[in-house]
Amino acid sequence: MFEISDAQSYFEYLSQVVHKLPLDEIDRVCDLLLDAYEYDRAVYLFGNGGSAALASHFSCDLGKGTINGSTKRFRVLSLTDNVPLMTAWANDLMYEEIFAQQLANFIQKDDVAFAISGSGNSRNVLNALRIARAASATTIGLTGYQGGEMKSLCDACVIVPCENMQIIEDLHLCVAHALFSTIRKRICTYQLSRFASRGM
Repeated sequence: MFEISDAQSYFEYLSQVVHKLPLDEIDRVCDLLLDAYEYDRAVYLFGNGGSAALASHFSCDLGKGTINGSTKRFRVLSLTDNVPLMTAWANDLMYEEIFAQQLANFIQKDDVAFAISGSGNSRNVLNALRIARAASATTIGLTGYQGGEMKSLCDACVIVPCENMQIIEDLHLCVAHALFSTIRKRICTYQLSRFASRGM
């Protein structure tokens, strides 16, 4: 494992991992999210800890940041944001069901379940992915290490090839911003092409 002893070594390691990111898989996830947008399918995001924060952040980016003056919007929801409901499921059933039980209320065929887990092995995240697969939804993962159990449950899975959780979480945010920026640009380009075709 890379030894991090000061700020310079941290950022040197971060830079090394950046060059190993699976860019083709990131582009594939972008295409899946754009398909969801085009066909008005819902996108559900979830994760624990830092991944929970990213689920909220990315939901905000997709739901608000991609509007670009259009009336068409992403149908996106972060399952980490309803704290009373999460604690109710955790208390009355078990913590491992806090996302799966929420998802069971909403998920439909071809919707998107977007799971975020640094390890790829969080039980509540995996359980939600299984609910999504049973509903014939599209499953997307964002993880680290070697992908964990999540990898086999996802139609597309971006794995940050690293064994340092802080680096993984840093680059998960970078991946989310890359997805958001690309999606926003492609939506904007599509809107402009529609206006041009109408002679506006």
